[in-house]
Amino acid sequence: MNYILETQNLTKNYGKFRALNGLTMHIPQGAIYGFVGKNGAGKTTLIRLICGLQTPDNGTYSLYGIDFKQKEIKKSRRRMGAVVETPAIYMEMTAKENLKQQSLILGLPSDDGLEDLLKLVGLENTGKKKAKNFSLGMRQRLGIAIALVGDPDFLVLDEPINGLDPQGIIEIRELILKLNRERNITVLISSHILDELSRLATHYGIIDEGCMVKELSAKELEAACRKKIHITVTDTKALCIVLDEMAVEYKVDSQTQADIFEKVNVSKLAEKLSPYGCEIISMQEQDESLEGFYMNLVGGKKNA
Repeated sequence: MNYILETQNLTKNYGKFRALNGLTMHIPQGAIYGFVGKNGAGKTTLIRLICGLQTPDNGTYSLYGIDFKQKEIKKSRRRMGAVVETPAIYMEMTAKENLKQQSLILGLPSDDGLEDLLKLVGLENTGKKKAKNFSLGMRQRLGIAIALVGDPDFLVLDEPINGLDPQGIIEIRELILKLNRERNITVLISSHILDELSRLATHYGIIDEGCMVKELSAKELEAACRKKIHITVTDTKALCIVLDEMAVEYKVDSQTQADIFEKVNVSKLAEKLSPYGCEIISMQEQDESLEGFYMNLVGGKKNA
């Protein structure tokens, strides 16, 4: 598998506080990678490191296979676009003027394609309206447009939907999906809003206290969070015999409890259990969310 970004045992300290504690992560090419963690978990610190705004105390990382200590890392970073914390916008400028300014900063030979970028993010009709008069959602989309100047193929977004209203969240979500699917841009999204991430991400990295707790694909998460029936019976030994006969997938939790991963006919199951003297006490359908999965992984700490 080709990875846009790989980190190995990254450590970053701020005085006595350890923001990153041996972080190892892998972002596949073409992924929308949801970087999940509560505020203060180390998400923004990692983004600052890979953008070259800071350097790690220990460990290493590579972009497009280039180690950060190599001179060629500057070329790799030119293939990145990033919105870190808040968009870098000139409030007294229009949307197009902001894009022109970014084009000058990058030393691009012309400003061709800027109108297309404005259309892409839905700001083509803002005309002479200054950014200071934009809504929060418009500013966020402008920030993404600025990050896209120079045609990067790796986009890094730090908490892109923080503070947005529902309409603004939908607009950012649709834009990210469009960039990924139509422009083949790999996206790293740092967020603590788990429900929204679950609508976007193809891969996840769950971080807590500067450590990577788990990396998994959306398919792996779906398998871990799939629907199940939690059943309580008087004897799971008998339940196992019957479920094996029915060719139903299950997992035993205790002498009286089990999880069934398929829909079953309750009356038929009760009838088959009866000869074994086994009774059904309760059945409950469960579907673990990303939030529930996250809370279980980090030991029930508050997700802030």
